[in-house]
Amino acid sequence: MDMDQTIPARPPAAAPAAVAVPVLSRPARPRALISLVPMIDVMLILLVFFMVTSTYLDLDMIPAARRGDTPSDAPTATSGDGAGAGTLLIRIGADGLPVLRGQRLDGPALADRLARQMADAPLTQVLLLPSPGARTQALISVMETATQAGVTRLRIIRLEASP
Repeated sequence: MDMDQTIPARPPAAAPAAVAVPVLSRPARPRALISLVPMIDVMLILLVFFMVTSTYLDLDMIPAARRGDTPSDAPTATSGDGAGAGTLLIRIGADGLPVLRGQRLDGPALADRLARQMADAPLTQVLLLPSPGARTQALISVMETATQAGVTRLRIIRLEASP
């Protein structure tokens, strides 16, 4: 090859062009919100289930005297110990006043009568009979008066219609 002869020059190579590649993108997923509605639904269903299947116990927080109900460990008036165990019935009227042996008594008079009775016979049983119209507060007041007077055998009774 002659030196005089020139080789045609190639045009300079162009830098490779960036090829645009389509990129698929999804919108960002929103954060999952924890919904309380299903949990509340389940709780309500469980509540109804337990309410329907449960048994209601007759829990008497204050013991009521029943016919023929006498404590076996309590001495009676016939035991010969001289501290006779009688029974007093206090009826609580609809107006809230206690009635003892046909006499209406206020709080201090009732406390005095009960204290004298407990001094004479400390094992006296006191039965409280509230009338249907009596307020609960009247019953509680009479119970408090009786316990302050020294009554230890206090019962609440109620009258029931015979079938």
